[in-house]
Amino acid sequence: MADFGKVAVLMGGRSSEREVSIMSGTGVLEALRAKGVDAHAFDPAQRALDELVRDGFKRVFIALHGRFGEDGTVQGALELLGLPYTGSGVMASAIAMDKVYTKRIWTTHDLPTPGFMVARSADDVRAAADRFGLPMAVKPSREGSTIGFTKVVSRDQCVAAYDIARRHDDDVLCEQFIDGRELTVPILGSGAQARALPVIEILAPAGNYDYQNKYFRDDTRYECPAQLSADLTARIQALSVAAFHAIGCEGWARVDVMLRRSDEAPFLLEINTSPGMTGHSLVPMGARAEGVSYEDLCLSVLSSASLKIGGER
Repeated sequence: MADFGKVAVLMGGRSSEREVSIMSGTGVLEALRAKGVDAHAFDPAQRALDELVRDGFKRVFIALHGRFGEDGTVQGALELLGLPYTGSGVMASAIAMDKVYTKRIWTTHDLPTPGFMVARSADDVRAAADRFGLPMAVKPSREGSTIGFTKVVSRDQCVAAYDIARRHDDDVLCEQFIDGRELTVPILGSGAQARALPVIEILAPAGNYDYQNKYFRDDTRYECPAQLSADLTARIQALSVAAFHAIGCEGWARVDVMLRRSDEAPFLLEINTSPGMTGHSLVPMGARAEGVSYEDLCLSVLSSASLKIGGER
């Protein structure tokens, strides 16, 4: 096994997804230690990042989710410190965290994504409802784990939906609702080596894959691999890799896709550049379907750690 030196697993942080990040980071930490890696927990909410250099860390596994971890800020700091890190670089991380800019880029690449508008008032949400019809998704542009999300089924909900999303972000995304099957596609690798793992279908109670169902309940079901034709599976995997490349992602990610029920047309929803690694998480599930253990997955991701701007130290 490669000698990675002293490895920091960044977990916790200051985002609204702190609790989930600690769950992810704890799993990664235990897996790396089981593989003989000199790995240590490091919470940026409690310690300054420059302590990484002072304490002799040589490589960083980012298990942070959301703002101040998945949005390019930590990535920029690690570039300045000269510490190789897992996942995408500064720009790709920042873009992927912003659903509006992600969708704008996908649109310029002719990649299918639901219609969308940015709302800065409840009246804008009503205008989006007129444009896209109901139901409609309303959510903060820069949050994850469905935090601040509302499925608007009545115009009477527009004010409340805007207020809920606005608590988390100045930019509120109104998105055309796609009725269909909820899929996700883990991606591993960079450049020409980037590849899609098996497509996973998410079957949540009453179709509600919210924060609790994602991380804390056991009645959400998953089909891995999803029950799709070989041709459709290949098309969704190719679309997900194209979405990964369009944003400039590296290392690993997870692409969320809706498959429209009426015609089996896939639509890109978002891309996560620091995917969850909890007991309920989907990248480990996709890896297991290919015979890759959780521990080996963590080691593979750690092996891909690099500096994206200045080159590895």
